[in-house]
Amino acid sequence: MEALANADQSTRQRYLPRLLGDPVRAVRIEAARALAGPAEAGLAPDERARFDSALAEYIQVQAYNADRPEGRAALGSLYATRGNADAAIAEYRKAIELDPAFAPAYANLADLYRAHGVETEAEKVLRTGVAKVPNAAALHHALGLVLVRQKRYADALKELAEAARLDPDNARYAYVQAVALNDTGQPQQALKVLEAAQKRQPYDRDLLSGLAFYTARAGNREAALRYVGQLRELDPENPAHAQLAKQIEGVR
Repeated sequence: MEALANADQSTRQRYLPRLLGDPVRAVRIEAARALAGPAEAGLAPDERARFDSALAEYIQVQAYNADRPEGRAALGSLYATRGNADAAIAEYRKAIELDPAFAPAYANLADLYRAHGVETEAEKVLRTGVAKVPNAAALHHALGLVLVRQKRYADALKELAEAARLDPDNARYAYVQAVALNDTGQPQQALKVLEAAQKRQPYDRDLLSGLAFYTARAGNREAALRYVGQLRELDPENPAHAQLAKQIEGVR
């Protein structure tokens, strides 16, 4: 079920409707949750009836857990997916009220504001979150991205670096920090961040791609092509790696 829930929309539309009438409640409500949003638009009339019934059960389960932040956040995520921003905001704020240290509610609420172009509110939510949960790497990372979009690069780099420090095993945090460093004129520091992260996560494709390109730009094509070679070993059928090699050969 988890694999299907995270699949692309067409795959979900193809396989999940048959689970909406499953005798096991947990199966049918998770199928409904995974179909909620754009995917539900493709349901046939008989599927729609089963979807509405299963989704009502899902909401009932989360309402039963409404005294816990997880239940409120789950409802917020559902409403956000279905385009009801006001209801989603109310649920995320209720989750925060129930537990001011519940980091996912801050992250989801800020992301909802960002999606609607209200960056100032997104920043406000995230700053409140990092003040309440200073060790939440995800909140520092999200705040860093908000500040990047506002072109406040010095502050953004501090937040991105803090996220990578708090969660050094998260390759994505290191990669984004490195890209921000490179884009703000610090390519050598970017390489150091990538090299340190790649030692912890030697098979991460983003890290290897970043190392290949930035090493090439630094003038070390031989090392860059070695990184491309590692990528090809991981994904021998991926044509993007051959293209990357050609790019590197053309870097001046």
